[in-house]
Amino acid sequence: MWRRTYLLLLLVRIYLAISPSYIHPDENFQGPEIIAGQVFGYPNLQTWEFTSAQPVRSLFPLWPVYGLPMLLLQWVWTETGKEAVAPYLIYYALRLLMFILSFVLEDWAIHELVHSPRERKIAVVLVASSYVTWTYQTHTFSNAVETLVVLWSVVMTQRLLDNTHRSSLLSSALLGSLVAFGIFNRITVPAFLLPPALFLLPHFRRNPFSFFALCATFLLTSILAIAVDTYFYHPSANSLLNLLRTDPTITPLNSLLYNTSSSNLSLHGLHPPYQHLIASLPLLLGPALLLLSYTRKLNLSILSALSATILLSLIPHQEPRFLLPAVPLILSSIRLPQSRVLRRYWFASWIIFNATLGILMGIYHQGGVVPAQIWLGQQHQHELASTKVFWWKTYSPPVWLLGGTDIVTVDLMGMEVEAMLDRVSGAIGDTTGDEPRSVGLVAPRSSVELDAWMEKTGSVMVFEELWKTDNHLNFDDLDFEADGIWGTLERVVGRRGLVIWKVSPRVP
Repeated sequence: MWRRTYLLLLLVRIYLAISPSYIHPDENFQGPEIIAGQVFGYPNLQTWEFTSAQPVRSLFPLWPVYGLPMLLLQWVWTETGKEAVAPYLIYYALRLLMFILSFVLEDWAIHELVHSPRERKIAVVLVASSYVTWTYQTHTFSNAVETLVVLWSVVMTQRLLDNTHRSSLLSSALLGSLVAFGIFNRITVPAFLLPPALFLLPHFRRNPFSFFALCATFLLTSILAIAVDTYFYHPSANSLLNLLRTDPTITPLNSLLYNTSSSNLSLHGLHPPYQHLIASLPLLLGPALLLLSYTRKLNLSILSALSATILLSLIPHQEPRFLLPAVPLILSSIRLPQSRVLRRYWFASWIIFNATLGILMGIYHQGGVVPAQIWLGQQHQHELASTKVFWWKTYSPPVWLLGGTDIVTVDLMGMEVEAMLDRVSGAIGDTTGDEPRSVGLVAPRSSVELDAWMEKTGSVMVFEELWKTDNHLNFDDLDFEADGIWGTLERVVGRRGLVIWKVSPRVP
């Protein structure tokens, strides 16, 4: 029975992996956007993490995760004599890769961490039935990579602790390299690995060579990462070796210094120290949070999750995805209620919770942005192929998905409708000029402010609908204070969707 359930959940995971929802801009701009520009020369937007004087994002973990698959696709296309790889193929290839990594490495780690066959079946099904596994783990988040690093670091730690009669040099060496890779991916990794590190102290005291192996691979991996980053951020340097001695780029250190400044974090939003406890964990775990008191014991997994929750709560800026590795760690450690009635009610709430969040986050959340950008990138002969396209009230679109087109993407974010229309009107000119031109406008259908302008008599602009999708919800457009609960839901959900308009000056 559990195998059939697991197979069904696997199908759900792969379906949502290739559904183009857009959970957060970081899933694009902190990975694929940069590497696609490096490999294919696509136009790309480098965010502040890469362009500041002290860059906080490392290129080192991005190359094996995203760069190698892109290089492989490029090689296959070149060998078969085909044209350049279409951006949409790269996009879906990366989604399938993240699914495979989740399916193989995450599920395998759960098998390693839970020793009892009966408890292992429950743990595997719980992790596989979490919407976090279906969505966040199959998107190109650095947090998804961090989850795999943390899980396998805990696995390696457990192997070292179980193998008391041998030094386990290979496991120590792998752990050192894995931890270094994880830190250059996200500096929050040590928050999860503090308990494993403390548990390993007696082992290293008994087996100093094991400790030396861990330190050696940690240092070698870190040096390689620093070299990769230094070369990327100083491409015009004459001597990399000299630069490494005098001015190396150490992105984890830069990130640590940046995130310890409250003035910096205030730019991204400050939260109370209990934010993770009252918001992040309930959003990620739902009914499973109620079973924390049913944990089998305070094992390494649950201690790692609790350690990270406490330590990351000390940082003023908090987002649910920062605790992503805690989800499989907790779900693999809890026990189900003993009472058959309670268990039935709990399963019902677990299914409803994950089905609801899975549909919202895996299909509808900003779900039109990627398909719209892919469609725009394919309009080589269309009038919009060499013009400006304004995006309004959406997440920032991945620029690299435009491929080799001449479209200029202008992200207007959530500016007021009058200011937005002024920008669009200024871009198209007017009929008295020599060359009135058309531009594109991408906006959610729930933005009712546009209705009045489209229907306005004597408007200087003409809106022509070119493309639309219904699979788009804009949760940032919720306004319960102005529209009320029912009015907001009727507007945001009832008028869900994303539309591309061609905006032209009205000819008298």
